[in-house]
Amino acid sequence: MKSPLLSLPGAVPAEGVDEGVAAHYGDLFREQRALAGGTGFVDLSHRGVVSVTGDDRLSWLHLLLTQHVSDLPTGQATEALILSAHGHIEHALYLVDDGTTVWAHVEPGTQDALIAYLESMKFFYRVDVADRTDEIAVVHLPAGSIAEVPQGVVVRETPYGRDLFLPRADLESYADKAGPAVGLLAYEALRVEQHRPRLGFETDHRTIPHELGWIGTAVHLQKGCYRGQETVARVQNLGKPPRRLVFLHLDGSEVHLPPAGADLRLADEGPDGRKIGFVTTSVRHHELGPVALALVKRNVPLDARLLADSTAAAQEAVVEP
Repeated sequence: MKSPLLSLPGAVPAEGVDEGVAAHYGDLFREQRALAGGTGFVDLSHRGVVSVTGDDRLSWLHLLLTQHVSDLPTGQATEALILSAHGHIEHALYLVDDGTTVWAHVEPGTQDALIAYLESMKFFYRVDVADRTDEIAVVHLPAGSIAEVPQGVVVRETPYGRDLFLPRADLESYADKAGPAVGLLAYEALRVEQHRPRLGFETDHRTIPHELGWIGTAVHLQKGCYRGQETVARVQNLGKPPRRLVFLHLDGSEVHLPPAGADLRLADEGPDGRKIGFVTTSVRHHELGPVALALVKRNVPLDARLLADSTAAAQEAVVEP
């Protein structure tokens, strides 16, 4: 779905899964500084939007999600995962309940599979699940923003800012009031700085929540049964995750960033050494320079010097070994 805001001056379209919105509007670092300073807005209208209505919506979702939502207060934001039977992450949902409806935004293009799963689990529960992507656009306001929120718009208030579920028809008129527009690359740079994982970027087909630090923020350890809970409980109580998320400081003298999927190796073993992980997201940050998130084997020493392809890298632990 192509955003009308791609017609704004300087807009350069994003690529890949984020196609449909602007990567930037001509000045990446200025846009990052604006966002970090609490001004501007980010067009996330390419993300999927799903709603759940009905008297049983919270108690029903509580049975399916990793998060405790059976008594979720109206207006309180949370996030949750759906796991496979083996505990691997399949979906990530960013939720809020407005008193009559649970609203969730999800990764672009994942809403169909999510809805299919939810529909298969309805049974006798009084719930209705709907794809609202065609009519609702997600807009992000950074923490500290004083931009006006239109009356009646559902808001997710988080430590990182506010996500607005805005009528898609109002997107252009809201942009005129909320500016300046900030591209997705700036949003991603701050996400990496904040060590926040993203489905499909920091995850692959075998990722479990403990590897990414999603325990606590998206997984509640004291709630009842849900699909994949056995893996979560086993790792929490008896073992350790096989991999861990790290934050990388990359050699700033390199012209090119290592792409997502780039192999990580121990620098002492050289470029032909054994693979110990891979880059998940790499960005250029307005203050930190080139940085990245990556997954490495749990037993990689914290002080080990790494190579991301041919780029030297030093790690900070996001998930402790």
